[in-house]
Amino acid sequence: MDPAELTTEQVLKRDIPWEAYMTTKLISGTFLQLLRRYDNRSESYRATLLDDDGPAYVRVFVNILRDIHKEETVEYVLALIDEMLTANPKRTRLFHDKSLANEDTYAPFLSLSNFRLLWSSNWFIQEKSCKILSLVVSARPKAHEASISNGEASYSKRKVTTIDDVLNELVSWLCAQLKKPTHPTRAIPTVINSLSTLLKEPSVRASFVQADGVKLLVPLISPASTQQSIQLLYETCLCIWLLSFYDAAVEHLAADKVLPQLVKVVKGSTKEKVVRVVILTFRNLLPKETFGAQMVNLELPQIVQSLKAQAWSDEDLLEALNQLEVGLKDNIRRLSSFDKYKQEVLLGHLDWTPMHKDPSFWRENISNFEENDFQILRVLITVLDATSEPRTIAVACFDLSQFIQYHPAGRIVVADLKVKERVMKLMNHEDEEVMKNALLCIQRLFLGAKYASFLQS
Repeated sequence: MDPAELTTEQVLKRDIPWEAYMTTKLISGTFLQLLRRYDNRSESYRATLLDDDGPAYVRVFVNILRDIHKEETVEYVLALIDEMLTANPKRTRLFHDKSLANEDTYAPFLSLSNFRLLWSSNWFIQEKSCKILSLVVSARPKAHEASISNGEASYSKRKVTTIDDVLNELVSWLCAQLKKPTHPTRAIPTVINSLSTLLKEPSVRASFVQADGVKLLVPLISPASTQQSIQLLYETCLCIWLLSFYDAAVEHLAADKVLPQLVKVVKGSTKEKVVRVVILTFRNLLPKETFGAQMVNLELPQIVQSLKAQAWSDEDLLEALNQLEVGLKDNIRRLSSFDKYKQEVLLGHLDWTPMHKDPSFWRENISNFEENDFQILRVLITVLDATSEPRTIAVACFDLSQFIQYHPAGRIVVADLKVKERVMKLMNHEDEEVMKNALLCIQRLFLGAKYASFLQS
Protein backbone atom coordinates (compact mmCIF):
# COMPACT_ATOMS: atom_id res chain seq x y z
CA MET A 1 0.00 0.00 0.00
CA ASP A 2 1.11 3.58 -0.68
CA PRO A 3 2.88 4.72 2.54
CA ALA A 4 1.27 8.14 2.08
CA GLU A 5 -2.15 6.60 2.75
CA LEU A 6 -1.23 4.20 5.54
CA THR A 7 -2.97 4.44 8.90
CA THR A 8 -1.54 3.53 12.31
CA GLU A 9 -4.10 0.74 12.66
CA GLN A 10 -3.04 -0.87 9.36
CA VAL A 11 0.65 -0.73 10.25
CA LEU A 12 0.09 -2.26 13.70
CA LYS A 13 -1.47 -5.39 12.14
CA ARG A 14 1.93 -6.44 10.79
CA ASP A 15 4.03 -9.29 12.14
CA ILE A 16 7.63 -8.15 12.56
CA PRO A 17 10.34 -10.90 12.61
CA TRP A 18 12.03 -9.82 15.86
CA GLU A 19 13.80 -13.18 16.26
CA ALA A 20 15.53 -12.66 12.90
CA TYR A 21 16.75 -9.25 14.04
CA MET A 22 18.23 -10.85 17.18
CA THR A 23 19.92 -13.53 15.09
CA THR A 24 21.61 -10.82 13.00
CA LYS A 25 22.46 -8.95 16.26
CA LEU A 26 20.44 -5.89 15.33
CA ILE A 27 18.60 -6.24 18.66
CA SER A 28 19.72 -7.86 21.91
CA GLY A 29 18.15 -10.80 23.73
CA THR A 30 16.84 -8.42 26.40
CA PHE A 31 15.18 -6.28 23.73
CA LEU A 32 13.61 -9.39 22.18
CA GLN A 33 12.11 -10.39 25.54
CA LEU A 34 10.63 -6.92 26.06
CA LEU A 35 9.21 -6.88 22.51
CA ARG A 36 7.65 -10.35 22.87
CA ARG A 37 5.95 -9.20 26.06
CA TYR A 38 4.64 -5.98 24.44
CA ASP A 39 3.91 -6.92 20.83
CA ASN A 40 0.32 -7.77 19.80
CA ARG A 41 -1.06 -7.22 23.31
CA SER A 42 -4.16 -5.36 24.44
CA GLU A 43 -3.95 -1.66 25.24
CA SER A 44 -4.61 -2.27 28.94
CA TYR A 45 -1.83 -4.88 29.15
CA ARG A 46 0.61 -2.57 27.36
CA ALA A 47 -0.38 0.26 29.72
CA THR A 48 0.64 -1.93 32.68
CA LEU A 49 4.01 -2.70 31.07
CA LEU A 50 4.63 0.99 30.41
CA ASP A 51 3.65 1.89 33.98
CA ASP A 52 6.10 -0.69 35.33
CA ASP A 53 9.00 -0.31 32.90
CA GLY A 54 8.26 2.54 30.48
CA PRO A 55 11.83 3.88 30.02
CA ALA A 56 13.05 0.40 29.02
CA TYR A 57 10.51 0.29 26.18
CA VAL A 58 11.51 3.78 25.05
CA ARG A 59 15.13 2.55 24.92
CA VAL A 60 14.06 -0.43 22.79
CA PHE A 61 12.09 1.73 20.36
CA VAL A 62 14.81 4.37 19.97
CA ASN A 63 17.51 1.74 19.40
CA ILE A 64 15.43 0.01 16.72
CA LEU A 65 14.90 3.34 14.94
CA ARG A 66 18.64 3.93 15.11
CA ASP A 67 19.85 0.48 14.04
CA ILE A 68 17.18 -0.97 11.73
CA HIS A 69 16.46 0.75 8.43
CA LYS A 70 13.82 -1.52 6.91
CA GLU A 71 10.85 0.79 6.18
CA GLU A 72 8.13 -1.64 7.31
CA THR A 73 9.83 -2.03 10.71
CA VAL A 74 10.50 1.69 11.13
CA GLU A 75 6.84 2.41 10.32
CA TYR A 76 5.77 -0.22 12.85
CA VAL A 77 7.88 1.17 15.71
CA LEU A 78 6.77 4.73 14.96
CA ALA A 79 3.17 3.49 15.03
CA LEU A 80 3.80 1.83 18.42
CA ILE A 81 5.17 5.10 19.84
CA ASP A 82 2.32 7.10 18.31
CA GLU A 83 -0.24 4.72 19.80
CA MET A 84 1.48 4.86 23.19
CA LEU A 85 1.50 8.69 23.30
CA THR A 86 -2.00 9.08 21.87
CA ALA A 87 -3.42 6.81 24.58
CA ASN A 88 -1.66 8.85 27.28
CA PRO A 89 0.23 12.04 26.30
CA LYS A 90 1.91 12.11 29.74
CA ARG A 91 4.07 9.21 28.57
CA THR A 92 6.25 11.75 26.77
CA ARG A 93 7.95 12.07 30.16
CA LEU A 94 9.31 8.54 29.72
CA PHE A 95 11.67 9.86 27.02
CA HIS A 96 13.25 12.16 29.60
CA ASP A 97 13.77 9.58 32.33
CA LYS A 98 17.18 9.77 34.04
CA SER A 99 17.89 6.16 33.09
CA LEU A 100 18.00 7.32 29.43
CA ALA A 101 20.61 10.04 30.06
CA ASN A 102 23.09 8.31 27.74
CA GLU A 103 20.55 7.65 24.97
CA ASP A 104 20.37 10.30 22.24
CA THR A 105 16.64 9.80 21.79
CA TYR A 106 16.27 12.56 19.17
CA ALA A 107 19.12 11.53 16.88
CA PRO A 108 17.33 8.98 14.64
CA PHE A 109 14.85 11.62 13.51
CA LEU A 110 17.24 14.36 12.44
CA SER A 111 19.58 15.07 9.53
CA LEU A 112 22.56 15.15 11.91
CA SER A 113 22.27 11.36 11.96
CA ASN A 114 22.37 8.88 9.09
CA PHE A 115 18.68 8.07 9.48
CA ARG A 116 16.91 11.39 8.88
CA LEU A 117 13.45 9.97 9.60
CA LEU A 118 11.92 13.45 9.55
CA TRP A 119 13.26 13.94 6.02
CA SER A 120 12.31 10.48 4.76
CA SER A 121 10.69 10.17 1.33
CA ASN A 122 7.99 8.11 3.07
CA TRP A 123 5.10 10.34 4.23
CA PHE A 124 3.97 7.99 7.03
CA ILE A 125 7.47 8.12 8.54
CA GLN A 126 7.64 11.92 8.15
CA GLU A 127 4.23 12.46 9.72
CA LYS A 128 4.83 10.23 12.75
CA SER A 129 8.35 11.60 13.26
CA CYS A 130 7.02 15.15 13.29
CA LYS A 131 4.27 14.34 15.76
CA ILE A 132 6.51 12.33 18.10
CA LEU A 133 9.38 14.84 18.03
CA SER A 134 7.07 17.79 18.69
CA LEU A 135 5.42 16.09 21.66
CA VAL A 136 8.61 14.75 23.18
CA VAL A 137 10.68 17.92 22.89
CA SER A 138 7.80 20.02 24.25
CA ALA A 139 7.50 17.75 27.30
CA ARG A 140 11.15 18.01 28.32
CA PRO A 141 11.80 19.25 31.86
CA LYS A 142 12.69 22.94 31.53
CA ALA A 143 13.73 23.78 35.09
CA HIS A 144 17.25 22.36 34.87
CA GLU A 145 17.58 22.20 31.12
CA ALA A 146 21.10 21.39 29.99
CA SER A 147 22.64 22.54 26.73
CA ILE A 148 22.21 19.02 25.42
CA SER A 149 19.00 17.09 25.36
CA ASN A 150 20.33 13.67 26.20
CA GLY A 151 23.45 11.58 25.86
CA GLU A 152 24.78 13.75 28.69
CA ALA A 153 27.61 11.54 29.85
CA SER A 154 30.82 13.59 29.91
CA TYR A 155 32.86 10.67 28.68
CA SER A 156 30.77 10.31 25.53
CA LYS A 157 32.75 11.33 22.44
CA ARG A 158 29.88 10.97 20.00
CA LYS A 159 27.98 13.96 18.71
CA VAL A 160 24.94 14.62 20.88
CA THR A 161 21.76 16.33 19.78
CA THR A 162 21.04 19.65 21.47
CA ILE A 163 17.57 21.04 22.05
CA ASP A 164 18.44 23.83 19.60
CA ASP A 165 19.27 21.18 16.97
CA VAL A 166 15.85 19.60 17.41
CA LEU A 167 13.83 22.82 17.41
CA ASN A 168 15.69 24.40 14.49
CA GLU A 169 15.34 21.30 12.36
CA LEU A 170 11.66 20.94 13.19
CA VAL A 171 11.05 24.57 12.17
CA SER A 172 13.00 24.01 8.96
CA TRP A 173 10.91 20.94 8.10
CA LEU A 174 7.62 22.63 9.02
CA CYS A 175 8.35 25.66 6.83
CA ALA A 176 9.39 23.40 3.95
CA GLN A 177 6.04 21.60 4.25
CA LEU A 178 4.08 24.86 4.33
CA LYS A 179 5.82 25.92 1.11
CA LYS A 180 5.51 22.56 -0.64
CA PRO A 181 3.37 19.94 1.19
CA THR A 182 4.52 16.33 0.81
CA HIS A 183 0.96 15.04 1.27
CA PRO A 184 -1.99 16.82 -0.40
CA THR A 185 -4.39 16.63 2.56
CA ARG A 186 -2.45 15.54 5.65
CA ALA A 187 0.71 17.66 5.51
CA ILE A 188 -0.77 21.07 6.37
CA PRO A 189 -2.91 19.84 9.32
CA THR A 190 0.13 17.93 10.65
CA VAL A 191 2.33 21.02 10.39
CA ILE A 192 -0.17 23.40 12.00
CA ASN A 193 -0.89 20.97 14.82
CA SER A 194 2.84 20.72 15.53
CA LEU A 195 3.35 24.49 15.34
CA SER A 196 0.47 25.12 17.74
CA THR A 197 2.48 23.17 20.32
CA LEU A 198 6.00 24.33 19.44
CA LEU A 199 5.29 28.07 19.17
CA LYS A 200 4.81 28.16 22.93
CA GLU A 201 8.62 28.19 22.98
CA PRO A 202 10.21 31.66 22.55
CA SER A 203 13.15 30.17 20.63
CA VAL A 204 10.77 28.53 18.13
CA ARG A 205 8.97 31.83 17.57
CA ALA A 206 12.33 33.44 16.78
CA SER A 207 13.35 30.62 14.40
CA PHE A 208 9.95 30.61 12.70
CA VAL A 209 10.05 34.37 12.09
CA GLN A 210 13.64 34.16 10.88
CA ALA A 211 12.56 31.47 8.40
CA ASP A 212 9.87 33.89 7.11
CA GLY A 213 7.18 31.50 8.27
CA VAL A 214 4.54 34.10 9.25
CA LYS A 215 3.53 34.84 5.66
CA LEU A 216 3.04 31.09 5.10
CA LEU A 217 0.39 30.98 7.85
CA VAL A 218 -1.72 33.96 6.73
CA PRO A 219 -3.34 32.26 3.66
CA LEU A 220 -4.67 29.54 5.99
CA ILE A 221 -6.75 32.06 7.97
CA SER A 222 -10.16 31.93 6.32
CA PRO A 223 -13.69 31.06 7.49
CA ALA A 224 -14.22 27.29 7.78
CA SER A 225 -17.24 25.02 7.44
CA THR A 226 -16.31 21.36 7.92
CA GLN A 227 -15.21 19.97 11.28
CA GLN A 228 -11.74 19.22 9.93
CA SER A 229 -11.27 22.71 8.47
CA ILE A 230 -12.60 24.32 11.68
CA GLN A 231 -9.93 22.48 13.68
CA LEU A 232 -7.26 23.56 11.20
CA LEU A 233 -8.50 27.17 11.38
CA TYR A 234 -8.52 27.05 15.18
CA GLU A 235 -4.95 25.75 15.36
CA THR A 236 -3.78 28.30 12.76
CA CYS A 237 -5.33 31.13 14.79
CA LEU A 238 -3.74 29.63 17.90
CA CYS A 239 -0.36 29.91 16.14
CA ILE A 240 -1.06 33.57 15.33
CA TRP A 241 -2.03 34.21 18.97
CA LEU A 242 1.23 32.63 20.19
CA LEU A 243 3.19 34.75 17.69
CA SER A 244 1.41 37.90 18.90
CA PHE A 245 3.47 37.71 22.12
CA TYR A 246 6.70 38.15 20.13
CA ASP A 247 7.47 41.68 18.88
CA ALA A 248 9.49 40.59 15.84
CA ALA A 249 6.57 38.39 14.76
CA VAL A 250 4.12 41.26 15.30
CA GLU A 251 6.03 43.32 12.72
CA HIS A 252 5.52 40.50 10.21
CA LEU A 253 1.85 40.14 11.14
CA ALA A 254 1.42 43.85 10.38
CA ALA A 255 3.30 43.59 7.07
CA ASP A 256 1.33 40.54 5.97
CA LYS A 257 -2.03 42.21 6.71
CA VAL A 258 -3.25 39.48 9.03
CA LEU A 259 -5.88 41.67 10.69
CA PRO A 260 -8.48 41.75 7.85
CA GLN A 261 -8.28 37.94 7.66
CA LEU A 262 -8.87 37.56 11.40
CA VAL A 263 -11.81 39.99 11.25
CA LYS A 264 -13.40 37.88 8.48
CA VAL A 265 -12.98 34.78 10.63
CA VAL A 266 -14.49 36.30 13.77
CA LYS A 267 -17.45 37.65 11.76
CA GLY A 268 -18.10 34.31 10.07
CA SER A 269 -17.39 31.81 12.85
CA THR A 270 -19.85 30.40 15.38
CA LYS A 271 -17.30 28.06 16.99
CA GLU A 272 -16.55 29.45 20.44
CA LYS A 273 -12.94 28.29 20.63
CA VAL A 274 -12.15 29.96 17.28
CA VAL A 275 -13.79 33.25 18.31
CA ARG A 276 -11.99 33.09 21.67
CA VAL A 277 -8.49 32.70 20.27
CA VAL A 278 -9.05 35.45 17.67
CA ILE A 279 -10.37 37.90 20.30
CA LEU A 280 -7.38 37.09 22.53
CA THR A 281 -5.13 37.84 19.55
CA PHE A 282 -6.87 41.19 18.95
CA ARG A 283 -6.36 42.03 22.62
CA ASN A 284 -2.63 41.35 22.31
CA LEU A 285 -2.23 43.29 19.05
CA LEU A 286 -4.31 46.33 19.99
CA PRO A 287 -1.48 48.40 21.56
CA LYS A 288 1.12 47.40 18.95
CA GLU A 289 2.16 48.83 15.57
CA THR A 290 -0.80 50.42 13.71
CA PHE A 291 -3.22 47.69 14.74
CA GLY A 292 -5.41 49.97 16.86
CA ALA A 293 -6.23 52.24 13.93
CA GLN A 294 -6.73 49.27 11.62
CA MET A 295 -9.17 47.70 14.07
CA VAL A 296 -11.22 50.88 14.15
CA ASN A 297 -11.18 51.11 10.34
CA LEU A 298 -12.27 47.48 10.09
CA GLU A 299 -15.24 48.28 12.36
CA LEU A 300 -14.04 45.98 15.13
CA PRO A 301 -15.75 48.08 17.86
CA GLN A 302 -19.12 47.29 16.24
CA ILE A 303 -18.19 43.61 15.84
CA VAL A 304 -17.23 43.41 19.53
CA GLN A 305 -20.61 44.89 20.48
CA SER A 306 -22.35 42.25 18.37
CA LEU A 307 -20.28 39.42 19.89
CA LYS A 308 -21.00 40.62 23.42
CA ALA A 309 -24.72 40.27 22.73
CA GLN A 310 -24.31 36.55 22.00
CA ALA A 311 -24.54 33.76 24.57
CA TRP A 312 -20.97 32.57 25.16
CA SER A 313 -20.11 30.15 27.96
CA ASP A 314 -16.33 30.73 27.97
CA GLU A 315 -15.43 33.17 30.75
CA ASP A 316 -12.05 33.97 29.18
CA LEU A 317 -13.82 35.02 25.98
CA LEU A 318 -16.28 37.25 27.84
CA GLU A 319 -13.47 38.88 29.80
CA ALA A 320 -11.39 39.38 26.63
CA LEU A 321 -14.37 40.96 24.84
CA ASN A 322 -14.84 43.43 27.70
CA GLN A 323 -11.13 44.27 27.77
CA LEU A 324 -11.02 44.66 23.99
CA GLU A 325 -14.06 46.95 24.07
CA VAL A 326 -12.42 49.20 26.68
CA GLY A 327 -9.11 49.13 24.81
CA LEU A 328 -10.73 50.11 21.51
CA LYS A 329 -12.60 52.99 23.17
CA ASP A 330 -9.36 54.23 24.72
CA ASN A 331 -7.65 53.85 21.36
CA ILE A 332 -10.30 55.90 19.57
CA ARG A 333 -10.11 58.55 22.27
CA ARG A 334 -6.32 58.61 22.21
CA LEU A 335 -5.94 58.83 18.44
CA SER A 336 -5.98 62.45 17.35
CA SER A 337 -7.68 63.31 14.08
CA PHE A 338 -4.28 63.58 12.37
CA ASP A 339 -3.24 60.15 13.70
CA LYS A 340 -6.41 58.73 12.17
CA TYR A 341 -5.66 60.54 8.93
CA LYS A 342 -2.10 59.18 8.87
CA GLN A 343 -3.31 55.63 9.37
CA GLU A 344 -5.87 56.01 6.60
CA VAL A 345 -3.18 57.22 4.19
CA LEU A 346 -0.66 54.56 5.24
CA LEU A 347 -3.25 51.82 4.71
CA GLY A 348 -3.77 53.18 1.18
CA HIS A 349 -7.55 53.10 1.37
CA LEU A 350 -9.16 56.58 1.44
CA ASP A 351 -12.81 57.45 1.80
CA TRP A 352 -14.86 60.60 2.37
CA THR A 353 -14.55 60.52 6.15
CA PRO A 354 -15.49 63.90 7.71
CA MET A 355 -11.92 65.12 8.29
CA HIS A 356 -11.13 65.45 4.56
CA LYS A 357 -13.59 68.31 4.00
CA ASP A 358 -13.34 69.84 7.47
CA PRO A 359 -11.53 73.22 7.21
CA SER A 360 -10.63 73.12 10.92
CA PHE A 361 -8.83 69.78 10.43
CA TRP A 362 -6.60 71.29 7.75
CA ARG A 363 -5.96 74.54 9.63
CA GLU A 364 -5.08 72.75 12.88
CA ASN A 365 -2.97 69.96 11.36
CA ILE A 366 -1.31 71.46 8.28
CA SER A 367 2.06 71.79 10.05
CA ASN A 368 1.93 68.08 10.94
CA PHE A 369 2.34 67.27 7.25
CA GLU A 370 5.93 68.53 7.52
CA GLU A 371 6.93 65.62 9.79
CA ASN A 372 9.67 63.31 8.45
CA ASP A 373 10.25 65.41 5.33
CA PHE A 374 6.57 65.46 4.35
CA GLN A 375 6.31 61.66 4.69
CA ILE A 376 2.49 61.50 4.71
CA LEU A 377 2.27 63.83 1.71
CA ARG A 378 4.72 61.61 -0.20
CA VAL A 379 2.69 58.50 0.67
CA LEU A 380 -0.48 60.29 -0.43
CA ILE A 381 1.14 60.94 -3.82
CA THR A 382 2.24 57.31 -4.21
CA VAL A 383 -1.37 56.25 -3.56
CA LEU A 384 -2.26 57.85 -6.92
CA ASP A 385 -0.05 55.27 -8.67
CA ALA A 386 -0.54 52.34 -6.30
CA THR A 387 -4.30 51.88 -6.54
CA SER A 388 -6.97 51.57 -9.20
CA GLU A 389 -9.80 52.29 -6.74
CA PRO A 390 -11.59 55.46 -8.00
CA ARG A 391 -12.79 56.63 -4.58
CA THR A 392 -9.27 56.45 -3.10
CA ILE A 393 -7.78 58.33 -6.09
CA ALA A 394 -10.48 61.01 -5.91
CA VAL A 395 -9.93 61.59 -2.18
CA ALA A 396 -6.15 61.69 -2.67
CA CYS A 397 -6.53 64.41 -5.34
CA PHE A 398 -8.83 66.38 -3.08
CA ASP A 399 -6.41 66.12 -0.13
CA LEU A 400 -3.54 67.34 -2.30
CA SER A 401 -5.67 70.34 -3.28
CA GLN A 402 -6.38 70.97 0.43
CA PHE A 403 -2.68 70.85 1.24
CA ILE A 404 -1.98 73.38 -1.54
CA GLN A 405 -4.66 75.68 -0.15
CA TYR A 406 -3.76 75.53 3.55
CA HIS A 407 0.03 75.19 3.63
CA PRO A 408 1.95 78.47 3.15
CA ALA A 409 4.34 76.76 0.71
CA GLY A 410 1.84 74.19 -0.56
CA ARG A 411 2.21 74.95 -4.28
CA ILE A 412 6.02 74.85 -4.10
CA VAL A 413 6.18 71.64 -2.09
CA VAL A 414 3.69 69.82 -4.34
CA ALA A 415 5.42 71.11 -7.50
CA ASP A 416 8.79 69.87 -6.20
CA LEU A 417 7.28 66.42 -5.69
CA LYS A 418 6.33 66.24 -9.40
CA VAL A 419 2.59 65.93 -8.78
CA LYS A 420 1.30 68.03 -11.68
CA GLU A 421 1.91 65.45 -14.46
CA ARG A 422 0.34 62.62 -12.47
CA VAL A 423 -2.79 64.57 -11.60
CA MET A 424 -3.21 66.03 -15.10
CA LYS A 425 -3.46 62.48 -16.49
CA LEU A 426 -6.32 61.84 -14.07
CA MET A 427 -8.35 64.71 -15.54
CA ASN A 428 -9.30 62.27 -18.33
CA HIS A 429 -10.18 59.45 -15.92
CA GLU A 430 -13.34 57.46 -16.70
CA ASP A 431 -14.67 58.08 -13.17
CA GLU A 432 -16.42 61.44 -12.80
CA GLU A 433 -15.43 61.83 -9.14
CA VAL A 434 -11.75 61.36 -10.01
CA MET A 435 -11.98 63.86 -12.91
CA LYS A 436 -13.65 66.48 -10.72
CA ASN A 437 -11.07 66.30 -7.91
CA ALA A 438 -8.09 66.08 -10.28
CA LEU A 439 -9.33 69.28 -11.91
CA LEU A 440 -9.72 70.98 -8.52
CA CYS A 441 -6.15 69.99 -7.59
CA ILE A 442 -4.70 71.37 -10.85
CA GLN A 443 -6.69 74.62 -10.50
CA ARG A 444 -5.38 75.19 -6.99
CA LEU A 445 -1.87 74.29 -8.10
CA PHE A 446 -1.98 76.92 -10.87
CA LEU A 447 -3.95 79.64 -9.07
CA GLY A 448 -2.15 79.65 -5.73
CA ALA A 449 -3.50 80.18 -2.24
CA LYS A 450 -4.78 83.71 -2.88
CA TYR A 451 -7.41 82.49 -5.37
CA ALA A 452 -7.64 78.80 -4.46
CA SER A 453 -9.95 79.49 -1.53
CA PHE A 454 -12.61 80.65 -4.00
CA LEU A 455 -12.75 77.25 -5.64
CA GLN A 456 -15.45 75.01 -4.28
CA SER A 457 -15.16 71.25 -4.13
